[in-house]
Amino acid sequence: MAGKPIETRRLYLQIADKLRALIDDKGFAPNGRLPSERELALMLGVSRPSVREALVALELEGRVEIRMGSGVYICAAPAPGSRPGVLADTELGESPLEITTARMVIEGAIAASVAAFAKPKALRALRDIYEDMAKQVANGQIPLAADRAFHLAVAQMSGNDVLVRTVASLFDERHSPLSSTLRGHFEGEETWADALSEHKDILDALEARDAIQAQACMQRHLKASYERLMTRRKH
Repeated sequence: MAGKPIETRRLYLQIADKLRALIDDKGFAPNGRLPSERELALMLGVSRPSVREALVALELEGRVEIRMGSGVYICAAPAPGSRPGVLADTELGESPLEITTARMVIEGAIAASVAAFAKPKALRALRDIYEDMAKQVANGQIPLAADRAFHLAVAQMSGNDVLVRTVASLFDERHSPLSSTLRGHFEGEETWADALSEHKDILDALEARDAIQAQACMQRHLKASYERLMTRRKH
C-alpha cells in the first residue's frame, strides 16, 4: 500500500487554510469578529502560537484585521498594504517557532563549544556590544543592530564561517513579512529590558568559561524571546 503523502505546507499556513474555510461560513463570526486565539486553538486542536501565526498570515492576505486590545475582524475589502489572495509559503517566511527552535539548537551548541577557548579580545568585544545595547535600551531605543551583532559575535568565536552565516540568516528571518508583522503587533520596548538581562547572563557565562551555563542561558534567552512575542498583547 502506498504511504500517506507527507504534508509539506507550513503548519501556520495549514491552519490559515482551515481558518479561511471557517471565515467563509457566514455564521462563524457574528459582527465580523473572530473568536479569541484560545477558542480558535481549542476548536482546531492546535497551539495558540500557531493560531497567532496563522492570523497574521491572513492579515497579510487582507482577509482579517488584527485590532490590538479589541480582537480580530474579517475585512469586507482588502486592508491597505495587504497582499490580496492566498499567499505562497515563500512569500511570508518561516514560522517563528521553527526559527526559534533552530536557533536554540545551533546557537546553544555554539555557545557551549566556544566557552572554554574564547579569546579575551573576543570577550571584550562582546562586552562592548552588550554595553552599547544597554545604553540604547536605557535611552528607549530598539537595539536591533546591537542584538544582531551580539549573536554574530558569539558565532564568530567558533571560527566557522558557515555557522556565522547560518546564525545571520536565521536572525535576519525576523524581517520576513510574517515575523516583522508579528513583532509590529506584539513586541514592545519593555521586552528589550528582559532581553538585555538575558544577554548579560550569556556574557557572564562565557566570561566564566562555563560551557553548560552558556548553552543554557542562550537557549533560555531565545525561548523567552519567542514566548514574549507569542503571549504579549499591546494596548
